[in-house]
Amino acid sequence: MVAVKKDKITGDALGTGRRKTAVARVRVRAGTGQITVNDRPLEDFFTIEQDQRLVTEVLEVVGQRGLVDVWIRVSGGGTTGQAGACRMGIARALVSYDSELFPTLRNEGFLTRDSRMKERKKYGLHGARRGVQFSKR
Repeated sequence: MVAVKKDKITGDALGTGRRKTAVARVRVRAGTGQITVNDRPLEDFFTIEQDQRLVTEVLEVVGQRGLVDVWIRVSGGGTTGQAGACRMGIARALVSYDSELFPTLRNEGFLTRDSRMKERKKYGLHGARRGVQFSKR
């Protein structure tokens, strides 16, 4: 079960999402369905429609799209990694907001951390696994 985190001052539900090297800090509160990412509207921050869908998918599955305001602060990684981090952060914040949503979010796979990261480069190799080209002579 995901830990329930609430802001002591405002009462906002909090959630942290991670994907690759991106980290998203998410706040959810009752509202009109406004989504703000780094002080910009969702459509301005994520210009690719696929990334926008990835972020809003969580809210649509649980039927909270027009009922909550989402405030996101995201950093690190690229746009797709940031969108994935936002998706997980929103899911965790929604569980803090309403714990009855947990089974739905768990079954849809929104609470599972995508652990795929870039493998580090090793010494003596050209990349993580690419070795030196063999020379017969």
